[in-house]
Amino acid sequence: MKNKALKAEPYMMNRELSWLKFNERVLNEAGNPRVPLAERLTFASIYQSNLDEFYMVRVGTLMDQMEAPEEIRENKTNMTSKEQVKAILDATRVLDKKKDIIYEQLMGELEPQGIRIINFNRLSGEEGDLLETYFDHEIAPYLSANIVSKQQPFPFLKNKEIYAVALLGTKSKKTKVAIIPCSNNVFKRLIDIPTRPGTFMLSEELILHFLPKLFPKYEIVEKSLLRITRNADIDTETIYDEDMDYRDAMENLIKQRKRMNPVRMELSREINKKLVNEICKCVNVDKKHVFMSKVPLDMSFVFAIQNYLRGQEKENLFYHKRNPRMTDQLNDKESLIGQVEKKDVLLSYPFENIKSFTNLLYEAAKDESVVSIKMTLYRLADRSQIVDALVDAAENGKEVVVLVELRARFDEESNIEYSRKLEEAGCRVIYGLNGFKVHSKLCLITRKTGDGLAYITQVGTGNYNEKTSKLYTDLSLITANQEIGKEAAEVFACLLRGETIEETHLLLVAPKCLQNKVLAMIDEEIEHAKKNEPAYVGIKINSLTDKVIIEKLVEASQAGVKIEMIVRGICCMIPEIKGYTENITVISIVGRFLEHSRIYRFGTPEREKVYIASADYMTRNTVRRVEVAAPVLDDKLRQRLDDMFDTMMRDDEKGKRLNAKGNYEDRIVNDTKLDSQELFYEQAYQNAQKNA
Repeated sequence: MKNKALKAEPYMMNRELSWLKFNERVLNEAGNPRVPLAERLTFASIYQSNLDEFYMVRVGTLMDQMEAPEEIRENKTNMTSKEQVKAILDATRVLDKKKDIIYEQLMGELEPQGIRIINFNRLSGEEGDLLETYFDHEIAPYLSANIVSKQQPFPFLKNKEIYAVALLGTKSKKTKVAIIPCSNNVFKRLIDIPTRPGTFMLSEELILHFLPKLFPKYEIVEKSLLRITRNADIDTETIYDEDMDYRDAMENLIKQRKRMNPVRMELSREINKKLVNEICKCVNVDKKHVFMSKVPLDMSFVFAIQNYLRGQEKENLFYHKRNPRMTDQLNDKESLIGQVEKKDVLLSYPFENIKSFTNLLYEAAKDESVVSIKMTLYRLADRSQIVDALVDAAENGKEVVVLVELRARFDEESNIEYSRKLEEAGCRVIYGLNGFKVHSKLCLITRKTGDGLAYITQVGTGNYNEKTSKLYTDLSLITANQEIGKEAAEVFACLLRGETIEETHLLLVAPKCLQNKVLAMIDEEIEHAKKNEPAYVGIKINSLTDKVIIEKLVEASQAGVKIEMIVRGICCMIPEIKGYTENITVISIVGRFLEHSRIYRFGTPEREKVYIASADYMTRNTVRRVEVAAPVLDDKLRQRLDDMFDTMMRDDEKGKRLNAKGNYEDRIVNDTKLDSQELFYEQAYQNAQKNA
């Protein structure tokens, strides 16, 4: 992406800054008084873990680009990599101040509920003595204090782990630096104050307080907690080699990731510049990437607080409990294969249970008419039932072909283990394509019947993961349409040959048959608009960065096509700009469940085409990955998707509107606030009750 500086279009937004706006919406939920108090803790933790991954991947990539011999500019706003990193650092500092304020508010609101996170300034003498005894017996024996010297070089600091750092003074007036790891599986992170139930201290704060006990011959001149975030953007494309075992190569790359350069350093205390400079030099991080934090450097302890509150029966501080319902479209007491042969089924997670699909797989594993099951796997749950069903099928003599994508970021190790388990059971396992990640959610069950081969195809918007199916909104279409089945079979045939499919008729399949077909369907709407006929495009995705599609949407808006978009995260197109995007409305929903489903709608009701898809409108999805979108051909299911989409467009509880200034704002659409996710769950409960 080497290009000259060009004038940026007024409707374009930088990808990285747009993502930071998304994470700010997550942070806002932590400060939202209409969200139950204990759940707000979760949003604070998610904000932090999101930001960690953003720095590890996106900032890491930009910093790598800064080392390139030629200047690299991104193609939306023409910012250089250096300019983007500076803008990210500046925006992060603003967000961190907001995080500090929200955290203090949360802690203040928890106090009346009997929860306190305190430091030594708020302890009585007796409590201090109790904690000192606890430190001496339960923590100090497991600490490894390191004084930096010629004999003991500055230690390697692990990614995202907490360390205590101190400047030690000696009688000779010389100073030394000490580093103590505070992350340890042996002792608890959240330490109870025995005299005050519900009052806790973080173990790293206890360690920091008692540093003089670890260095009795020195004076503690300055001290702070420290946390490093490392670049994790490993280049998986460079490891393809015909003479190399791909799985072993991936394992080596994962080990490399753990030792990559830092992209951020966080400190819990203000310390002198000399010490900061020395630490920066030792860990190879620029001073501009150093952040001061007034809140704990790792927020994962909030889940222990939530467990404590549940133990105190403070259920009013949590969301009303919801469990996925079994769909009313299927009867579990009858053959699922037989029912799907008669009608298409659309599952909507987390409102409906993924068990309907896993039960279908288990049935297929035993059904004598089933000859093969083919599937693409990207991310899986621990103790995956999907994998268990595939193992059963292989052990029952079925042909089982599984593409396990070993390059699913941060799931590589898990996928490597699952690939071994599947191979040991007799499945045929392939690891993806050269140059293309396989991100599709595609399953094909092939049966031998009296009339020949028959297919059942499943296409989803989310991973085959039982855990996230309860946390993410996703869609899963199961159909016995034979034309769709034949195209799915051809997709798998191409994958087995190490190729990508060249042409499709019903399915949209990236990298060659998705973006172009989306553009063509938008063009159809443009033609209708030019004839002064009603024209419509509706899109629900997680991210919009594909410049080719953005430009086509702008063209459609200029032609008069009505465009409605639900974009959860990154949106590089600014809507509502006169002369460009004035006919485009964009909302983002950040709520209890992570919005993850993708829906494409083209045309007015009488000629509408509706798809569900695994692909966002990002270049990496549309032309650099294998992705699959499936048409929803059943009128009833298509109407259901239309109703869901229209309901989400009216969501004014969690839905924020992106305005012409590129900012997200609250909106009033209904007399009573509408939370689309809560409504969908209520509907799922009602439907299940009708069929109970």
